[in-house]
Amino acid sequence: MPRPNDDGSPAVGMQLWVDLPENLKLVEPRYRDLRAKEIPTITVDNDKVTVKIISGKSHGTDSVKDLAYTPVWIFDVIIRPGGKISQELPEGWNAFAYTLEGSTNFGKGEDKTNVGQYHNVVFEQKGDSVVAEVSDDAKENGRFYLVAGRPLDQKVVQYGPFVLNSQEGVYQAMMDFQTNSNGFERAKGWRSEIGKSMTR
Repeated sequence: MPRPNDDGSPAVGMQLWVDLPENLKLVEPRYRDLRAKEIPTITVDNDKVTVKIISGKSHGTDSVKDLAYTPVWIFDVIIRPGGKISQELPEGWNAFAYTLEGSTNFGKGEDKTNVGQYHNVVFEQKGDSVVAEVSDDAKENGRFYLVAGRPLDQKVVQYGPFVLNSQEGVYQAMMDFQTNSNGFERAKGWRSEIGKSMTR
């Protein structure tokens, strides 16, 4: 849960849950907290574009390794008016961009699409890069998250917080949670600190 801004304005961010391949569904859970100083930041296009490389590789700069069990690339991109970026992605991966501020043009020529604040665009798997730009006459920067990951091509069954590959797996996870077994031993009596503050 993000910390509120000092001026009272709402915090804006993105939480992303990455699915696991079926053979890793029962591995020990893992959470990786990245501090700002651990995230490489680069500029391109004569400093008109800033890229925070949360995970993956951008313009020859690599991120922190071993962020997730499943390969995923995550970039926080700011494009100033007149700026443009072409970000390479592994061929065949799923990819999308979610715009946090301003608007950004994605694609080239007739395929160019303008995406406004709090909207997203999903890219075709056949490509190997994403082109994004903000027009010279824009009144504000465009800021978006670009996320790409290797497709798992597996069945997904979800119920509440449980995401598995079969209905039986979900039933078993619910039973394990209710009986505090198979990885849920510490769940008995647990309450979220954040949840406590929301119920006051």
